[in-house]
Amino acid sequence: MTAPLEHNRHDALARLFGGRSGALPRGITSVCSAHALVIEAALRRAAADGAVALIEATCNQVNQYGGYTGMTPRDFRAFIEKIAGAIGFPTERIIFGGDHLGPNPWKSLAADEAMARAETMIAAYAAAGFEKLHLDTSMGCAGEPAALADDLTAERAARLAKVAEQAAQDAGHRPPVYIIGTEVPPPGGATHALDDIEPTDADAVKNTYAVHRDAFTDAGIATALDRVVGIVVQPGVEFGNANVAIYKPERARALVGALDGLPGLIYEAHSTDYQPMEALAQLVDDGFAILKVGPGLTFALREALYGLDAIAATLDGKDGHGTLFSAMESLMLEKPGHWRSHYTGSDAEQRLQRHFSYSDRIRYYWPEKEAATAIDALFARLEGDIPETLISQHMARIYPDVVAGRVAPHARDLCLAAIDAALLPYAHATGSRTRQAA
Repeated sequence: MTAPLEHNRHDALARLFGGRSGALPRGITSVCSAHALVIEAALRRAAADGAVALIEATCNQVNQYGGYTGMTPRDFRAFIEKIAGAIGFPTERIIFGGDHLGPNPWKSLAADEAMARAETMIAAYAAAGFEKLHLDTSMGCAGEPAALADDLTAERAARLAKVAEQAAQDAGHRPPVYIIGTEVPPPGGATHALDDIEPTDADAVKNTYAVHRDAFTDAGIATALDRVVGIVVQPGVEFGNANVAIYKPERARALVGALDGLPGLIYEAHSTDYQPMEALAQLVDDGFAILKVGPGLTFALREALYGLDAIAATLDGKDGHGTLFSAMESLMLEKPGHWRSHYTGSDAEQRLQRHFSYSDRIRYYWPEKEAATAIDALFARLEGDIPETLISQHMARIYPDVVAGRVAPHARDLCLAAIDAALLPYAHATGSRTRQAA
């Protein structure tokens, strides 16, 4: 590891953390989820580590119209802070981020209208105190190519940053930090079998920074360029419905080397879900100091819920799947919008993917009334201690913690522990080497 890379990471993280941390970690986990149990588990993990929590929302998930969660940026912040208050986590140790902020939700409209809506959205994020803003304007709108030229992408990104600067100032918030760059895996994972994933070209990264530097200057916000802390690139990681492309550092050497020529910047890695701890640690070593994860956490939650469903069925004297599985299958068949374009194959293959795909499209259904009712009923059937032998059979990932007394054998605690088990590799990868050794 070269000295300039370490210097870049320290500078960028110091700006990102905004004085919230004394001894800076090597990186940070970005939790991208709106599920209450996932948020609680993430905050509890940050509390246990004495760390800052970075929680992010996407443009489709949360926007001025509510997104698919029904929450505006102000609503989302209040939602997270309510969970933090319930468990005693200091809200000042939470960094709120907005991901893929740009015209994507409205790209079927003409560019002027789509960008106007994107401006309103990013202003709402900045006014609500979101401090980490990913500017993503790479997608073409109606009548434009699917992918735009770099200079136009940068021009539109600077336009949004200028709006965010003013909105944050008007609301009395500290100026935001920015992430630029858009070369990322497909949102929610790939829909095809994965072979080799080509990392971003080093020259493309340098050009991305150069055109954004020029665009910020032309827009009259050159000072905001000092708060660009990272660039989104493709390090060669991705997940599909049934397999995962694991990070191969030897293929990303040129990309990693490019960081030494970028002033105080780090890389942000998207779709790091399901990477083993060794790969996550190597990503951080190589300068990918922000590791984004989302579906991998709700996948772990779904595993826990289905394990509890099977336990309840056994305790009820039944075989096979329990009532939660059936309820979710009915719900997804009744409302196929979130999975139909992502899952292919025979009816049997699609059924398998609906419940067990790495892409975890089932996560969109947990807020539905039918799903919430089924989970409440499941937890009610499992009141009290759950037999350790059944936890061993159906929830082996967290069984050792139950036996050791670190996790109570109760339904809700087991769900939180399952999510935490998925978060632990990130905590080890991003934390200081001293803390890991301890």
